[in-house]
Amino acid sequence: MFNLIGYRTLKTAVGAALAIFIAEQLQLDFYVSAGITAILCISVTRKDSLKSSWQRIVACVIGLALASVMFEFIGYHAIVLCALLLLFIPIVVYFNAKKGIVTSTVFMLHLYTLEQVTLGILFNEILLLLIGVGAALLMNTYMPSNEKQMRNTQREIEQCFQKVWYEYARFLRGNITDWSGEELITASKKIDDGLANALKTSDNHIFRHDDYFYHYFKMREKQLEILNRMLPLISTLDHTVVQSQKIAEFMAELSKAVHPGNTAIFYLKQLHELKEALREMELPHSRKEFEVRSELFHLLYEIEIYLTIKKKFKPDPKRN
Repeated sequence: MFNLIGYRTLKTAVGAALAIFIAEQLQLDFYVSAGITAILCISVTRKDSLKSSWQRIVACVIGLALASVMFEFIGYHAIVLCALLLLFIPIVVYFNAKKGIVTSTVFMLHLYTLEQVTLGILFNEILLLLIGVGAALLMNTYMPSNEKQMRNTQREIEQCFQKVWYEYARFLRGNITDWSGEELITASKKIDDGLANALKTSDNHIFRHDDYFYHYFKMREKQLEILNRMLPLISTLDHTVVQSQKIAEFMAELSKAVHPGNTAIFYLKQLHELKEALREMELPHSRKEFEVRSELFHLLYEIEIYLTIKKKFKPDPKRN
C-alpha cells in the first residue's frame, strides 16, 4: 500500500492530519490552517523543507505585523486589504521569503475576518504557524534512500562506456561500421538522471555532505564529452596502419576496465609507454601517413585527458 500511494503523499496526509489534530486539541481558532501550512511545507528534500518553513515563518511575522498596524489604524475594509497586499508582497519578495506569501495571506485574512487584533489572536496565529511547520518538519525527517537507484544508474553508464570503447576498438581493427552510437545518447541521459538524484540526496543531508555520486556523475559527464569528441576523429582514421591496431588493443583493454575503482594510474603508464613506442616507429613516408600519424597522436591526447579525469576522482569511501 505504501508503494502504491507514494511516500510523499502519505507524509502530506499524515502531516496535515497531525497538525489539525494538535491545533484542534489546543482549541485554536481556524485550526484547519495548521494543516494547510503543513501541506505547503512538506517538500521533496529536507533542505527545501527547512528553507520553505523558514520563509513562511518570516513572511507570516511580517504579514501579521503589517496587518495589525494597517487594520487597527486605517480600518477593516477591502481597500485596506488591497493596500496591505500591495505593500506586503514586495516586502516579502525583498526578504527572499516569497514561498510564504500564500500562508501569510491566510493568517492576515483571519485578522480581517475577526476585525480585531489582540495578543490572544496573534498568539493563536503564531501557534497555528508553528504547529503546521513543526508537523511538516517531523514528516520530512524520513526520506527514502535512492542509493540503490544511483548505483544502478552507475552500472548502466559504465556498461555504455564499455560498449563505446569496444566499438571504437572494433572500428580501428577492421573498419566495422555497424554500430549506431546509441550508447553515447543513453549514457548522456543516464548521467543527467544520476546528477538529479545525487543533488536530491545531497539536499537531504543537512549536517553532512554525501557527494560521492554527484562527483562521480560529473566525472562521467566530462569523460563523455571526450568520447563524443573522439567519435569523428576515429571515423576518419585508416585502420590498416599498425599504429591504429596498437591503439585499438589499448582501447579494448580500457573497455574491460570501466568501473567505479580507480585504475587510471595503471593505464596512464601504459598509455605513456604506447606513445613512446609509436614515436620510435619508422617515420611516415607520405603525406597521408603523416596525417594519419598526427590524428593518432591527437587521439592518444584525448585518451590521456579521459584517464586524467578519472585519476583525479576520489573512490567511493563505502567500498574502500
